[in-house]
Amino acid sequence: MRNLNRKLLLSLTVTVGLFLLPSIGLAARTDMVDTSNHNGYMTVGNFTAMRDQYGVKSVVTKISEGTYYHDYTAKNNISTAQQSGLYINGYHFARWSSVGGAQAEANYAVAMAKADGLPINAVLVADVEAEQQQRIPKSINDLALMEFKRIVEQAGYRYDIYTSQSWKNNVVSVPAGTGWIAQYPYDVTADRHTQHHAWQWASDAVFNGSYGHFDVSQLYDNYYTGGQDKNAMISNSDTHHVDNQSQAKQEYKYTAQPSSKNEDYAQTGLFTANTKLNVRTAPVLGARIVAQYNPWESLMYDHVYIRGGYVWARYMSYSGSYHYVAMGVMGGEEYGARTKFISNRRTYTVRYGDTLSSIASRYGVNMYTLAHKNRISNINLIYPGQKLNI
Repeated sequence: MRNLNRKLLLSLTVTVGLFLLPSIGLAARTDMVDTSNHNGYMTVGNFTAMRDQYGVKSVVTKISEGTYYHDYTAKNNISTAQQSGLYINGYHFARWSSVGGAQAEANYAVAMAKADGLPINAVLVADVEAEQQQRIPKSINDLALMEFKRIVEQAGYRYDIYTSQSWKNNVVSVPAGTGWIAQYPYDVTADRHTQHHAWQWASDAVFNGSYGHFDVSQLYDNYYTGGQDKNAMISNSDTHHVDNQSQAKQEYKYTAQPSSKNEDYAQTGLFTANTKLNVRTAPVLGARIVAQYNPWESLMYDHVYIRGGYVWARYMSYSGSYHYVAMGVMGGEEYGARTKFISNRRTYTVRYGDTLSSIASRYGVNMYTLAHKNRISNINLIYPGQKLNI
């Protein structure tokens, strides 16, 4: 990320040729790109080219800085990224030097994010790399981030921290299972910072048709794609799998055999565990564990996902965040008993990766009837957050 001046992190040159070759071999992946006013107003065409030609799945756009700067490109970039089918997140460049300052900046960041249309449940990142944080004790930085996190999550966003390798756990704490870490080595063939959500490995990437240089990152889980498979391309036509690294490394080894494709169902019911189960932030084994269910404890779920060979239940936690529990192996062992309820819901909110045909199939209705009922003139163009009458 870049602030209004110049990024404090040391930028090592990464050969632009990596982005021009048909395959980047074992080089780090371009899973995520962050943008700001330095790149100007991003168009649907810009983001679509990143998606289709380079395998980008997620975007993080600058929202604000301190309590005085609102990035004028944010609203546009959020809209065009969504129209391109990319998962959109935002970041705030921290200038605080106290816990009270962090509270004020968090409130400002949330207000600007909402004004720009950043979707609820997107990640709103605290970008911690300014001289103000370097001058205060690590304990104060940690307390400041706790307050930033609290305010961001109360507003309905998910939280993460971005910082450099040299600052990690020295200037500010970054526990395993959290964090987006910047380090720009000469050799980008070896994975780094795999215990965190993402590794930003270059700050000078160039994309065909886009202005300026971009920070690019490799994702290690699905946190920045909102639980969507980070190896699946999201588009306005049917979602398709993308292999943007010819010898991609397998990051997780499941004990279950993966299903042939990911599926999900608008299904409600009661699930009672018969063994101790982890509660995760996304329907994937690599997602962060936030709680556990003991045998004979129950939950009310509102959606079912088939991911990675497992059947997952989604439920809304008391904090207002969606959590996920594996109910069993697809076609194999069950981890409890479930009772399905008949849903009376007759509306559906479009999510990333949805197509009109998949929604129609899920509800057993004709796609063209569904389009006509919702006044959709182009059946290939629906948007996340759009409400459909079934």
